[in-house]
Amino acid sequence: MIPRSLGSQQLARWQTLLGQAITDPRELLRELELPQHLLPAARQASAGFRLRVPHGFVRRMQRGDPEDPLLRQVLPVTGELEHTSGYSLDPLHEQQSMPAPGVLHKYHGRVLLTLTGACAVHCRYCFRRHYPYSDANAGRASAQGAIDYLYRHPEVEEIILSGGDPLSLSDNRLQSLVARLTSIRHLKRLRIHSRLPVVLPERVDHGLLNWMSTPRFKVVLVIHCNHANEIDAQVHNAMDQLRAAGVTLLNQSVLLRGVNDRLDVLLELSERLFEAGVLPYYLHQLDPVQGAAHFAVSQETGRQLVDAMRARLPGYLVPRMVREDPGQPSKTPL
Repeated sequence: MIPRSLGSQQLARWQTLLGQAITDPRELLRELELPQHLLPAARQASAGFRLRVPHGFVRRMQRGDPEDPLLRQVLPVTGELEHTSGYSLDPLHEQQSMPAPGVLHKYHGRVLLTLTGACAVHCRYCFRRHYPYSDANAGRASAQGAIDYLYRHPEVEEIILSGGDPLSLSDNRLQSLVARLTSIRHLKRLRIHSRLPVVLPERVDHGLLNWMSTPRFKVVLVIHCNHANEIDAQVHNAMDQLRAAGVTLLNQSVLLRGVNDRLDVLLELSERLFEAGVLPYYLHQLDPVQGAAHFAVSQETGRQLVDAMRARLPGYLVPRMVREDPGQPSKTPL
């Protein structure tokens, strides 16, 4: 570890690596030995939703291949600039389900807290790529409002940490929040949605494992992994450490054109996830957010793929294909 001084504190290694993430399309193209004619489009699309990807994730990509499935998830392209009918800036109407800043109460018994807009990687299909995080975070200043809301709703048994990526926050900040949540006696489960353990497995360190090992909650971590090539030896090791800490590991994928819309790719993803100790959870239909229509796969194609998976895999390795419809009491099975 090569810590860097920050006042009286020192950055953890994962924070240093996060700060070194690639944000310039020219650097990404150069590192992957890709043609520079891709640069103007990448820069234009990155102006509205900035490129961000850690070096370690880039090293899992195939050099010289502009269609690499990991690259397709992070490289800005001109398709993001096209306005598509039926796609919106707030595809899930989340701002209508926010009783307090950073508090999303869409489903019975579960409340989601958006803690930050920061992520280790900017996925180009992100359904919150236009989200007004400055007005909708349960940050330090507004955290008490979120805590008060939870106290007033004893029917809530599960708290979900989201973002952005909640694990982009420091362990001190997360541990402090979890300590406050433990005082709310009707909460039973702590669920965290994060891509960081996949794109930056160094995030799984002693500090993270320490507060995740809380005996007060059953902790569930839903990683977001879309392709088997994302899972390398470091990710395996991170998952091993999380399981040893008592964390339940699930995976949620998004069905993406040119990334994982083939049977062989989905079969390998389920197998590799299970080898890493992670159970497939959801295969999500793309949320119709403006700028992501070029990733769309039809629902019928998705159903056919899952049916074919069911014929080849044991049931526990077949993710449930779902869509999120605004205003509905749960995900919609497809």
